[in-house]
Amino acid sequence: MKLLLILALLLFGVWLWRSKRTARPELKRQKSQTPQAPLEMVSCPLCSVHVSREDAVQGGKGFYCSLDHRQRAEP
Repeated sequence: MKLLLILALLLFGVWLWRSKRTARPELKRQKSQTPQAPLEMVSCPLCSVHVSREDAVQGGKGFYCSLDHRQRAEP
């Protein structure tokens, strides 16, 4: 009987502790954010690697994955 009382008090304590806890703010923030639009991808004419337009290096003949590839393709 004593064991059941201790178990009941322990379960009540865990329930009370979990109910008083607040959720972490960073988890709430992640759920409320709207999903971002997909990034536009471009292909490097020299090596055919796809990179986002934001990260690509623009040259006279198109977008390149790096400055080195732009310099090689456009002397």
